[in-house]
Amino acid sequence: MEASEESNFQIFRDCLSTPLIEKSAEQPVKSARKARGRKTAIKPIKHEIEEPNDTEELAEFIDYLAHEIFTNLPTSLCTLSYSTWLNTHSLQSLYSETLPPARMASILDPLPPTITDSLLTYSFLAPHQTTNEFLTPILTTYLSTVLTPPPPPSQQRPFVTECEICQRSWIPLTFHHLIPKGVHEKALKRGWHTEDQLNNVAWLCRACHSFVHRVTSLEDLAKQWYTVERLMEREDVRRFGEWVGRVRWKAT
Repeated sequence: MEASEESNFQIFRDCLSTPLIEKSAEQPVKSARKARGRKTAIKPIKHEIEEPNDTEELAEFIDYLAHEIFTNLPTSLCTLSYSTWLNTHSLQSLYSETLPPARMASILDPLPPTITDSLLTYSFLAPHQTTNEFLTPILTTYLSTVLTPPPPPSQQRPFVTECEICQRSWIPLTFHHLIPKGVHEKALKRGWHTEDQLNNVAWLCRACHSFVHRVTSLEDLAKQWYTVERLMEREDVRRFGEWVGRVRWKAT
């Protein structure tokens, strides 16, 4: 891959990993049959995960599936960036953070059937869910990420090199507003925080970022869990961070 593609592949793999990790953490993964070219099936991943091979095999599957999908996407989508999109009218006509259903289908329909086979093999598709329905929110997240302008300097923390929950240093990071933007007005009105505290952020991998937003409401995040230290006082956050920290794929 070219450098621009490699960077975007890492983002796409991260977006794909989130629903796969969530499903694997919540319930066992059923193996109906072997996927093409794979010698072993993914072992069930229970809520309390002790065996290192479980996370190793999940990471291997994520890496394999991400590569299969990404290498079959349009080149313009694989190399897309905010800068090129902003300065290229043709890209603006092709891509946006939310694509119309017909445009999304034109991207996903040509994907090889082996991708559906892999998702069915390990029961990652919900009953009656199509591959396009599964991949649409993933591709939407990818587009939203690559088309997001760089954060202002006050939010750029180059000294942060790893997720502040799981400590993975080799995975893309997203910035999490410790006081969610959706409750900024309420936080000021009720005196929970001062205005200068509203833009405090933590740098988290997408999996940990998603988990934090699943375990409690925006209001509770603003009132109680507005620092990384406070988040790490929660047992569920610590346990998830320890587990997902073992989900690793090989460097490409």
